[in-house]
Amino acid sequence: MGKPIHIAIIMDGNGRWAELKKLPRKEGHKEGANSVEAIVQTALQENIKILSLYAFSTENWARPKTEVNYLMQLLADTLSKFTEDKYKDVKLVFSGRRKGLPNKILDKLDEVINATKGKKKLILNLCLNYGARQEITDAVNKIIAQGKTKITETDIEKNLYQNLPAPDLIIRTSGEERLSNFLLWQAAYSEFYFTKTLWPDFKGGNLLEAIEAFARRDRRFGTRK
Repeated sequence: MGKPIHIAIIMDGNGRWAELKKLPRKEGHKEGANSVEAIVQTALQENIKILSLYAFSTENWARPKTEVNYLMQLLADTLSKFTEDKYKDVKLVFSGRRKGLPNKILDKLDEVINATKGKKKLILNLCLNYGARQEITDAVNKIIAQGKTKITETDIEKNLYQNLPAPDLIIRTSGEERLSNFLLWQAAYSEFYFTKTLWPDFKGGNLLEAIEAFARRDRRFGTRK
């Protein structure tokens, strides 16, 4: 089938990784950030066009405040790296609700998005303060505000957070096998790849294995061949 154009990843398992190693949870998140860097570099090398990462869900705000604060700081630090030369071909875009995010994160997002808007090789779609049900709800409300009384699928697609091709391949790490409110609209015909590997241990070689598994599949989109 060839390589996927758009890969989306549910990055799961940071806490369990730390627990298994008898380390604080923040160490799992820190190593998870290293995995993000490794996966972005591999995606660039493999000429993947779009990479969507589920970085922080709307439900994650329910975690302890100290953990959320650490995640926000780690996110700010990671975002700063995407203006470095090794990411010179990466364009950052954002999917999620701005409301509720700290100003320092919004400022950093805007800074990096503006600095990378001319890049073309890889679009990195950062799903932050993101929930798929919320995305669909927000899209419908935008359409209603436009005065439309009859809503089509095309209307919804045009009003999602990002107008990107649907993911060909959705990967979830850590052994869980569910979407957890991620890209529900876009995932209608995506292929799924589940691995027991925890996110901090998921590096370039693991991504290549997922891409190879995708290439062996036969996508029919509801038709017969």
